[in-house]
Amino acid sequence: QVQLVESGGGLVQPGGSLRLSCAASGSIFGLNMGWYRQAPGKQRELVASVGSGLTTYYAASVKGRFTISRDNAKNMVYLQMNSLKPEDTAVYYCNGRNGWYDYWGQGTQVTVSS
Repeated sequence: QVQLVESGGGLVQPGGSLRLSCAASGSIFGLNMGWYRQAPGKQRELVASVGSGLTTYYAASVKGRFTISRDNAKNMVYLQMNSLKPEDTAVYYCNGRNGWYDYWGQGTQVTVSS
């Protein structure tokens, strides 16, 4: 069992930046790691993912603004978010999965507002 804990959320003005971190209690080696978000009244959506082979995926809405990375040695996953927009406001969740397991963190709130 791996526990995931997100941090780094907060209130930021439009155009600003935040860096989210996801700390895993165990090894993330072999897990596909991703960041999801859920805005009020909306379904949870995949924002970005990085596979065990370092292949990345980005939702069209964040491509060019967000960067996902992982550090297997530290069991950490990061999401660098630049040029933030009000529509990026959501609870952001860290996820780790493979063919057998599906781990979720508790989420961290990101609010983009002036």
